[in-house]
Amino acid sequence: MELQEINEFKSSPKIREKLLTIGFAKEFAENEVILNENAYIKAIPIVTKGSIRVMRTDEDGRELLLYYIRAGETCIMSFLGGIHQDTSKVKAIAEEDTEILFIPIDKVSVLIKEFPEWLDYIFRLYHKRFEELLEVVNNVAFKKMDERLLDFLHKKCEVANTTTLQITHEQLANELGTARVVISRLLKVLEEDGVVELGRNKIKMIL
Repeated sequence: MELQEINEFKSSPKIREKLLTIGFAKEFAENEVILNENAYIKAIPIVTKGSIRVMRTDEDGRELLLYYIRAGETCIMSFLGGIHQDTSKVKAIAEEDTEILFIPIDKVSVLIKEFPEWLDYIFRLYHKRFEELLEVVNNVAFKKMDERLLDFLHKKCEVANTTTLQITHEQLANELGTARVVISRLLKVLEEDGVVELGRNKIKMIL
């Protein structure tokens, strides 16, 4: 497994070597659950290929997408929960076929002591995730569902590097925390406006 996609570590072959030595690799298929809510965190994931979507579930079972973790990134929620020996507050699911290098929690302190750039890497990702969570709060609090849906489709296409998504209306509703009938109605409006083209479990972005 390579860590070439982690730009922060390209100038530091020693930390790449250390990560590969202390970590263990695992592959996940698309839509496979990587971490469940309330599970104890034993290792911090670094995505080396693919991407992960991080969700939050309410008491009624409705889910809300918080952010994506892409190649070269780790999960700040896992990092914070792991070092405090706490359970996970989120669910992590493979957005596509994904490869992950897991760093055991008991090795994290070694990385912090030996490699200052590791801590800098964590802080910069923490800042990025904080901004993404603020965006989620802003969308839920101030944007109408049609705006949220369109923003969501654009972001999902960006993560997958495609203009066509293989996804059901039910999946979209779950990830946006709303009802399927609402999503179906809004997608129909977007299709009539020439923004998307709808197919069977498929959405193609036009604009």
